[in-house]
Amino acid sequence: METQIANVNQEVSKKEKLWTWNFFLLWQGQLVSAFGDIAYSIALGFWIFAKTGSTALMGTLMAVSMLPRIIISPFAGVWVDRSDRKKIIVWMDFIRGFIVMLVGIAAFTDKIEIWMVFAVGIILGICSAFFNPAVSSVIPDVVPSSKVMQANSAFNMIYSGSNILGNPIGGVAYQMLGAPIMFLFNGISYIFSSATEVFIKIPKIQRETEQLHFFDDMLQGFRFMWKFKGLRSTLMIAAGLNFFANTAMILMMPFFQMTEGLGPGKYGFAIAMLTGGAFVGMLVTSSINIKANQRYIIFVLTGLISSAFSVAFPLSNHLVIIVVLLFFAGLLNAILNVLFQTTIQLAVPQDMRGKVFSMMGTILMGLSPIGMALGGVMAEFIPARYVMSICSAITFCFFIPFIFMTSFKRFINYNPEEQTLEDIM
Repeated sequence: METQIANVNQEVSKKEKLWTWNFFLLWQGQLVSAFGDIAYSIALGFWIFAKTGSTALMGTLMAVSMLPRIIISPFAGVWVDRSDRKKIIVWMDFIRGFIVMLVGIAAFTDKIEIWMVFAVGIILGICSAFFNPAVSSVIPDVVPSSKVMQANSAFNMIYSGSNILGNPIGGVAYQMLGAPIMFLFNGISYIFSSATEVFIKIPKIQRETEQLHFFDDMLQGFRFMWKFKGLRSTLMIAAGLNFFANTAMILMMPFFQMTEGLGPGKYGFAIAMLTGGAFVGMLVTSSINIKANQRYIIFVLTGLISSAFSVAFPLSNHLVIIVVLLFFAGLLNAILNVLFQTTIQLAVPQDMRGKVFSMMGTILMGLSPIGMALGGVMAEFIPARYVMSICSAITFCFFIPFIFMTSFKRFINYNPEEQTLEDIM
C-alpha cells in the first residue's frame, strides 16, 4: 500500500510544472526590470561622479536608498498580508517606472539636480519595501510546493545573471548612449513589467479569523516569529552571519588594491567569478529536486565549506587560487540561501508571509550598514586581508550551532506534504 502511495506521489510530482504562464509572467517581469536596474545604477554612478567628482555621494545614496527598506519593511509586510498582492506588485513597478522616467526626462532637458536623485532613491527604497515581500509571498501560490525551490533558484538566477551580463553591457551602453537614455530605459523596463504583471493570476489570501487592527496584525507577526523556535533561532544566527560577512565583503576592493600582483582589473574578474559561482549554484538547485529530509545536511555542509573558502582566499596572493575559492564560495552560498528561502515559504502560512519576509529583511539588513562601517575602520589599523579572514572565521563559527539545534533541523527539513506546522513549531 505504501509503495502504491509513493508511486502516486511520484507521478503527481512529474506532472507538476514550474513554468506555467503565471510563473513565466512574474519571472520575465523581474528579468526585464533587473537589467534595467543595472543600467540605471551604472549610469547613475558615472553621472554623479561626472557632476560632482565625489565618490562619497554614491555611498551616501546607497545608504539613503537602504534605510527606508529597513525602517518601513515591518509595516509594509503587514500591508502586503492585508491587501491584494497582485496590485502591490503592479503598482510598485509602475511607480518606480514613472519616477525613473521623470529622472530621464530631467536629464534630457539638463534640469536634473542631485536632490532629485536622492528623492528618487528614497522612493525606490520605499517601493522595494512593499514589492519584495509581495513577490516572495506569492511564489508558493503560483507554483506547486514541490517546485518552490526551483522557482526561487530561477528568480535568483535573474539577479546573478543580470550582474554578470549587465555590468559590461551597461558600461558600453553608457559610453554609446549616455545617462539620460539609460535612465529612460530603466523607467520603461519597470512600466513594461507592471503591464505584463497585470495578467498574473494570484489567489486571494485565505484568512481563518477576522482581520485584526493594523498594529495588532503586526504584533501577531512578531508573536508568530518568536513562537516559531526554529525560525527565530535561525534568523538570530543569520543576522550575526550577515553582519560579519558584510564586514568582510566591504573590504574586497581595498584588498585587491593593496595586494601586490592583483589590482582593480583583477578585482572585476574576481567579482565576476564569485557571481558566476552563485549563478551555477542557482542553476543546480533549479535543475535537481533536493528532498526535504536532505536539506539539513546540505545546509550545514554548504555553510561550513563556503565559510572556510571565505577564510582562505584573502590569505593568498595568487589570482587563480583566489578566484577558484570565490567561485565555489559563491556556488555553495547560493544553494544555502535557496534552501533557507524555500523552507520559509513552505513553512509560513499564506497570511503571514508578507510580515515574516519583511521582518526578516529588517533583521538581516539592519546591521549591514554598521558592519560595512566597522570593516572600513578596522582596515585602518589591521591589514584588510586579516580583517576579512577573521570575520569569515567568525561566520564559520556561527554555522556550528546549527549542527546541534534540533529545532533548526525540524524547521529546515519541513515537508508540507507529510507534516503540519505544529509538528515543527
